[in-house]
Amino acid sequence: MKKIIGIIGGMGPLATADLFRKIIDVTEAERDQDHIRVLIDSNTNIPDRTKAILYDGADPVPEILKSAHMLEEDGADLLIMPCNTAHYYFETISHSVDIPMLSMIEETARRLSRMNIKKAGLLATDGTVESQIYSDTFKKYDIETIVPDSKGQNEVMKLIYKGVKAGNWNRDLGGFRKTLTDMRERKSELFVLGCTELPVAFQHYDFGVPVIDPTLELAKCAVYFVGGKIKSETKEKIC
Repeated sequence: MKKIIGIIGGMGPLATADLFRKIIDVTEAERDQDHIRVLIDSNTNIPDRTKAILYDGADPVPEILKSAHMLEEDGADLLIMPCNTAHYYFETISHSVDIPMLSMIEETARRLSRMNIKKAGLLATDGTVESQIYSDTFKKYDIETIVPDSKGQNEVMKLIYKGVKAGNWNRDLGGFRKTLTDMRERKSELFVLGCTELPVAFQHYDFGVPVIDPTLELAKCAVYFVGGKIKSETKEKIC
């Protein structure tokens, strides 16, 4: 019998839905019963992670742990969390439960290493960038992390918060496109979509740059971990 995936969601709701959809998309299935059973807690009471890390905002850990424990009690065999910034608290969360938890950052680093990537451009929230949770992990795999300059980082934050999170798709993207160009000139081989809102944005807009989607990497690894079958075209990409 296949095991059950538990998703600590709500950070934000669209990112949670995106992860669930990708779990479905990568699973080889001919009928409902071939898919993975998934428990989702879209806990929108979890405080903003960037505010907590950088500006002494409300601590998100208690609410995250409520979701983790609820999912564990309801039968989840594995936990995953579609929020890059919240991985700042990964060790605290994973050590507070008795079931395994996958790190989307670690799985992304492993995938980049298999691709022989040496320089990766990171697009993420201020909290993710300044906490260095990606760069610290990438160093273990000899991958250099390239981040935007201050103006470029502001453009990334606007796309995340004033774009995807606000449901506002009618935005001037000139500044964001310039940020991508600048980072390519600094030898970024591809871009890490290091905020779970960004895969949603990149599906909506055509930015024309190579990317790696940590949400997709997490989905594939989670399905593989619980014994699901991966579609043939994605087998070479699993953890």
